[in-house]
Amino acid sequence: MSKKTNLFSNFKTDFASGLVVFLVALPLCLGIALASGAPLFSGIISGIVGGIVVGYLSTSHLSVSGPAAGLTAIILTAISDLGAFNILLLAVFIAGLVQLALGFLKAGTISNYFPNNVIEGMLAGIGLIIILKQIPHAIGLDSDFEGDQAFSQMNGENTFTELFSIFDYFQVGSIIITAVSLAILILWNKISFLKKLKVVPGALVAVIVGVLLNEFFIQSGSSFAVSKDHLVSLPVPQNFDELKAIFVLPDFSAITDSKVWVVGFTIAIVASIETLLCIEAADKMDSQKRFSDTNVELKAQGIGNMISALLGGLPMTSVVVRTSANNAAGAKSKLSAIIHGLLLLISVLAIPTLLNKIPYATLAAVLLMVGYKLANPKTVMHFWHKDKIYQFIPFIATFVFVVLTDLLKGVGIGLVINIIFILIGNSKRAYNFRKEEYHDGDIIHIDLAQEVSFLNKASIKATLTDIPDNSKVIINASETAYIAHDVLDLINDFKKIQSKERNIKVKLTGFKNAYNIDDTEPFKNSVSFEHYDVLKRKVVTVNKDKI
Repeated sequence: MSKKTNLFSNFKTDFASGLVVFLVALPLCLGIALASGAPLFSGIISGIVGGIVVGYLSTSHLSVSGPAAGLTAIILTAISDLGAFNILLLAVFIAGLVQLALGFLKAGTISNYFPNNVIEGMLAGIGLIIILKQIPHAIGLDSDFEGDQAFSQMNGENTFTELFSIFDYFQVGSIIITAVSLAILILWNKISFLKKLKVVPGALVAVIVGVLLNEFFIQSGSSFAVSKDHLVSLPVPQNFDELKAIFVLPDFSAITDSKVWVVGFTIAIVASIETLLCIEAADKMDSQKRFSDTNVELKAQGIGNMISALLGGLPMTSVVVRTSANNAAGAKSKLSAIIHGLLLLISVLAIPTLLNKIPYATLAAVLLMVGYKLANPKTVMHFWHKDKIYQFIPFIATFVFVVLTDLLKGVGIGLVINIIFILIGNSKRAYNFRKEEYHDGDIIHIDLAQEVSFLNKASIKATLTDIPDNSKVIINASETAYIAHDVLDLINDFKKIQSKERNIKVKLTGFKNAYNIDDTEPFKNSVSFEHYDVLKRKVVTVNKDKI
């Protein structure tokens, strides 16, 4: 099957999901540009390039790229420090080059070390953030539609104090539009006769109804009418010169400025980490469980950022909010992301005036549904029932700290807690030797796993310590490909010194010559032996006539 056939094989579904993502992405692009202190159209340019260019080059089937809220603080500070937006664009271009290099260096493989419980905790945390951040817009508070995703906002508020502010900004019209939009989104796939219209996304219907409802309020002179301040505000070029002025070139004359390079590397690292996290999350959401090549993704992001910089756009990452909306809308392939980019391009050039009639309230309703699907209580209960300590605690810690700090800090804390639990788990004894199950003459057989790292040192040390005096032990490394030097030293010391002091006869088998461990003469005994798998923590008694 050709690439073209693969790309367009789910055109109807992907077009519908691309349309939904376009509706979600449009205000996000504008809001992030506003929060970054950059020209509004720079966010749109980033969204277009992220959709068309990165969408085409990426191997991810669900991921959608564009300007990211996680970079707003970096961009805002950088514009101030560098002194001009076109110098920032040079830093973005450098960031793209760095990401391209990281892709060729196969740095994307770092994503394989992100644990599932941390990724799921991140998604649930982002889901709750989306809900908390959209509640103000749902009732008519639209100071910055998509400014801060972090807990502490640049306007001095935080996620929770912002919620208390909404009581002073109740807009009945916004609340009505939000309620009607939510009803449409909830019922669209539940009412039997509406299911026949599933080719039309419920989000599009909600947006159209929201626009028509507000137009009715305006035309009827109702006090419920939503004012211009609470509608999408897309710049409308009046002539070709104004359109041409939107595109700003990077100032390459500042290439020798060390500050530019520092900003470029900072953007590259932060954007790459956020992208890798999102790609892992996107693969986790994928119902077909397809895997994305993260090294190709870094290359695609690098090329996307270079092109975005050359056109006057903001830096981009793969974005969880848009990716989640894409998945929720039923996307099947990356064509959805490309279509969203094309719709952004067409709409801002052809119908900006029409788009400016969309109430933020109806878009908030779409995002509230996306947030709920990510922060579904079933996910929390899944990890609670799966493992209340080793799985649940890193999950809930990531979830809480993503909400109370930001994405990178929350994930970082989750990873640290996960690593601590791994160390604790590996420091525990591989088994608890029970003397009542041991009989004189039994041979204790210890099998080492395929990979024995320094993390296993504590468990093996405890295992050797628990071996009874005057016993016989076989340590088998025949299926082991790698043993850390610390563990080898531990086994060697046990065999040469401790075993003699405790009258324990030790037989080493399967150890490579390169390990330089002396072996003892084999010993025989016509009894059973206790078989211990050190790393899998289980005890198996095996009867055998001779060893």
